[in-house]
Amino acid sequence: MSTAPKKKEMESTIEGAAMPNAVILQSEGLHEYILDTAVYPREAEPLKELRKATASHPTAFIGSSPDAGQLMAMLIKLVHAKKTIEVGVFTGYSLLLTALAIPDDGHITAIDINRETFEIGFPIMQKAGVAHKINFIESQALPVLDKLLEDKENEGRFDFAFVDADKENYLGYHERLMKLVKVGGIIIYDDTLWGGAVASPESSVPEPKRRGRNSLIEFNKVVSGDQRVDISLAPVGDGIMICRRLC
Repeated sequence: MSTAPKKKEMESTIEGAAMPNAVILQSEGLHEYILDTAVYPREAEPLKELRKATASHPTAFIGSSPDAGQLMAMLIKLVHAKKTIEVGVFTGYSLLLTALAIPDDGHITAIDINRETFEIGFPIMQKAGVAHKINFIESQALPVLDKLLEDKENEGRFDFAFVDADKENYLGYHERLMKLVKVGGIIIYDDTLWGGAVASPESSVPEPKRRGRNSLIEFNKVVSGDQRVDISLAPVGDGIMICRRLC
């Protein structure tokens, strides 16, 4: 008599093995442990100052997660990024960590429709000695990216890009950044798990979050099938889609 496990038993075992990971991803306690153990002790003082300055803002929840920022800074250093693009700035936590990670002669093109929130963080960037690396452009992002692409010399000229802006335009940003970022460069898209809503039935998602949910589901699907990039959809912060351009 065969002792090999039946198919249903094997499937049950596989599913059972996966469940602890699902629980871990939802654990606030574990997230706090990661922050307290590995993130906050390594967080640069200017970043800590900016995070605290942002905490009292009514929409502070849209700011970059420090643990996602830590991973992003490591990737910036791994590719030796010097010239970068940021789409969506808010108060500038991710912008500041990028400015701290790139060399002194590096340059960031930072685009956001709201200068007022950017100016919350800008004095801290000045104090940190990195303001000279930043070119802030108050504008919708698509026209700025299109303008950059009018100059053929900008194609493949950027080493890294970070996107945390209107989710409905993520695919539009992706197509443009795939031309602007060099082969081997990295593009990171924030909030790609949308508070877990991408894995929930639409009917269970609050109405204000549905449009973003649907846009991100489509974005994640399209990028997952994009053979021009290596990808990792990492459950860090509110989810980050990491893309490495291949061609």
